[in-house]
Amino acid sequence: MADAQTVVGANRLELLQIADAVAREKSIDAEIVVEAMEEAIQKAARSKYGMENEIRAEIDRKSGNIGLFRLLDVVEEVENPATEIRLSEALGRNPDARIGDLISEVLPPIDFGRIATQTAKQVIVQKVREAERERQYEEYKDRIGEVVNGTVKRVEYGNVLVDLGRAEAIVRRDEALPRESLRQGDRIRAYIYDVRSEQRGPQIFLSRTHPQFMAKLFTQEVPEIYDGIIEIKAVARDPGSRAKIAVVSNDSSIDPVGACVGMRGSRVQAVVNELQGEKIDIIQWIPDPAAFLVKGMAPAEVVKVVMDEEAQKFEVVVPEDMLSLAIGRRGQNVRLASQLTGWEIDILTEAEESERRQEELRQRSELFMDALVIDEMMAQLLATEGFRTVEEVAFVEEEELATLEGFDTDLAAALQQRAGDYLDARDAEFDQKRTELGVTEELAALEGLTPGMLVVLGEQGIKELDDFAELATDELVDPGDGLLREFELEEETAAAMIMAARAHWFEDDEQPAEASDETSDEADAATDAEAGDEG
Repeated sequence: MADAQTVVGANRLELLQIADAVAREKSIDAEIVVEAMEEAIQKAARSKYGMENEIRAEIDRKSGNIGLFRLLDVVEEVENPATEIRLSEALGRNPDARIGDLISEVLPPIDFGRIATQTAKQVIVQKVREAERERQYEEYKDRIGEVVNGTVKRVEYGNVLVDLGRAEAIVRRDEALPRESLRQGDRIRAYIYDVRSEQRGPQIFLSRTHPQFMAKLFTQEVPEIYDGIIEIKAVARDPGSRAKIAVVSNDSSIDPVGACVGMRGSRVQAVVNELQGEKIDIIQWIPDPAAFLVKGMAPAEVVKVVMDEEAQKFEVVVPEDMLSLAIGRRGQNVRLASQLTGWEIDILTEAEESERRQEELRQRSELFMDALVIDEMMAQLLATEGFRTVEEVAFVEEEELATLEGFDTDLAAALQQRAGDYLDARDAEFDQKRTELGVTEELAALEGLTPGMLVVLGEQGIKELDDFAELATDELVDPGDGLLREFELEEETAAAMIMAARAHWFEDDEQPAEASDETSDEADAATDAEAGDEG
């Protein structure tokens, strides 16, 4: 930028020429530079004439002449002579002056000394920088999601400052690829993930680790993606190491994976080179989550997938010799597959899965043996047929129970009778325990809460209707620490119960108005009665 001493010491047209030159250099409006000069001259003038004065400087946009004025507020009684003038005195200068008007007083031009010049320089530089930052923000705020090219300006503590030509950006240390060595002058491509209006420092934030950076690189390398024939559905990255990208073709005649790989791997190799050798698995996206997961677990083979839609969770069974490959180095493969699908993944070997199933079967069998008073073989039969709880046995259609191997209508009816008796006895026990815990009848009467739920709530200190009403839905059904998580309560059901518990709050709001009406009616009746007695 032109030397500020020259700026403030220049005469007339030179000022405007300097302002124009600075504006072109910084790609900002020349008017902003002129206004900065005016502010600098004002500050210097205050230093000479007194900081208490209200001084304005004006630079003529055509001639470059500088005008200095002191502004005085017209008042009835002067309290501050530096900024106020009495009305009678103001009328002498301007016959049309009124209280509240501003009177300008011309000041003689000033000679800038060394300190004044330095002050002016700081003001101009600051204003120009602010204008430059504002211009950068306005130019780049709508470019989030683009890939830009730049030159490394300098590297500071792992953060890379990048020159984009008309702006400066930063790649923070955690947004740079691991083990990537960048030096001043290197060309760099990066993804704009954020643009902020800040007082100081770079406003444009770049990333080379963002999943969308890889997606944008594929868009540049694969014409079919750019044209919309192939769509990128999901991207998961372990930056600098491995990545997975899911693609689908909107044209059945085009193979999305082959198109992304390119002839002899040329397209994917171009992306790999840009990402410093990051290995990329290109996977065809499938609408079925389980089938997509099987592909996403590549290169590991999957034997079986068990899907829990409510918890958004997969249980993946793999052969023993595939376990380490499925998990990947430091859990990399399963982590990327989880990011790609958006589901939580648990990996089991065939032996572990078999052992767990045997344990579940044993626990259910023991439950049925105790509750229904039946032998082990019959209990195991119920468990293997998919019955998990006594409730399911009690409330299933009798005909469905009778169709099981070795069962008939009489046996089914007897089992359901025993299941009903067991549940009644258990509920009676829960009721007694609920009463001992001090859970109120108002809470017990809430529709949807079972005796077992009431005991669990009571043990957690939820004993009154208001206690329950103050809970959030997540506090009840969260799979991790929800109070009623073991009862597999639906989120909508839990929300409806909480709203039902809160209903009396709104009734209480209406009652005072009704009560006051009744009170006033009673008062009117009493007044009428007194009047009748007097008569």
